[in-house]
Amino acid sequence: MIDSAYSGMGGSAIYWILFGAVSLISYFVQANLQRKMEKYSKVRSFGGLSGAETAEKMLHDNGLGNVKVTNVSGQLTDHYNPVNETVNLSETTYANYSVMAAAVAAHECGHAVQHAKAYGPLKLRTSLVPAVNFASKWMQWVILGGLAILSFTGNSVVLIIGICLFAVTTLFAFVTLPVEIDASRRAMKWLEASGMVDATGKKAASDALHAAAYTYVSAALGSLATLVYYILMFTGGSRR
Repeated sequence: MIDSAYSGMGGSAIYWILFGAVSLISYFVQANLQRKMEKYSKVRSFGGLSGAETAEKMLHDNGLGNVKVTNVSGQLTDHYNPVNETVNLSETTYANYSVMAAAVAAHECGHAVQHAKAYGPLKLRTSLVPAVNFASKWMQWVILGGLAILSFTGNSVVLIIGICLFAVTTLFAFVTLPVEIDASRRAMKWLEASGMVDATGKKAASDALHAAAYTYVSAALGSLATLVYYILMFTGGSRR
């Protein structure tokens, strides 16, 4: 059976410490982003353009007339789709004339610029998508099955496979960080150069994009913490 020293207080304590820390960080990060969104959604963009118009202008300025701007339902659903080359803006961004809308639209266009320039981390992230989709579908079932097999037979092969699948999603989370940070950098550079923001707007847009970036950082740390927990379960369970 799984090592009693780990499966008792030790294993439980590690799990709840990791879970509690990640949940707390995630809560504060999401709450901070929500506050920033509400605050800067009320500050009108200096350029006087809607989110959609901002996106179209940035794409035009970067010679990306082939990329289309579309409207998608929901909140925080803004994204760039490299498959059909579309910048998809949420309802709260598309027709909004705020600094927040301009920053979000420019950020998503930053991904379109990355795609056009074959930005390395974006290429790596895109290449990982099929593996991540597969891993996300099966990893929990494989890990649960692996733990059961390890407990009753001592064979750890299935659990190791499950941990490797989860590691793929963790890698994806960390590869995402430079992609998102670079997109925000490109967005801020263009917003300032194009006159879309004044000094006050620049500070607001930068603050909003930093708040959004923290969500990716917390997600990556949360994934890493969970991966460490699974590894500890394996090392503890393999001590027989």
